[in-house]
Amino acid sequence: QVHVVESGGGSVQAGGSLRLSCEVSGYTYSRYCMGWFRQPPGKGREGVAVFDSDGRTSYRDSVQGRFTISKDNAKNTLYLQMNSLKPEDTAMYYCAAEDTTYGTTWYLGCRFGYWGQGTQVTVSS
Repeated sequence: QVHVVESGGGSVQAGGSLRLSCEVSGYTYSRYCMGWFRQPPGKGREGVAVFDSDGRTSYRDSVQGRFTISKDNAKNTLYLQMNSLKPEDTAMYYCAAEDTTYGTTWYLGCRFGYWGQGTQVTVSS
C-alpha cells in the first residue's frame, strides 16, 4: 500500500522561503513521475513542479526560477524548495506519485493517482 505524507508548510511573509517534504512508502520511487500540486483558495488544483519518469523536471511558469523540486531516492523523499514567496503562492500543497493503472490526474504526460493529505502554505503581504 502506498502512503504519501507531506510536511513543511506554514505561514511566511512575502519574499520568504519554505521547504516542503514528502515521504512516500510502499512505492518504487525512482521509476515513476513524482510531483507537487497546489490548490489556491476558491480555485482548482494546479500542477506546480514535476519529475517525470526520466528524472526531468518541469515547473509551472509562475514558479519558474523561484521553486526547486528535488528528491532523495535513498530516502524516498521528495522536496520543494520555495523561495521569494508571493501572496499568490498561498494554497494547500499536495505531493503526488504516479499510478499508471488507476491514476485519474494527468499532468505533463504523467498519470498521478497517489496523493498526500496536503500541507498549507500561507504567504502574507
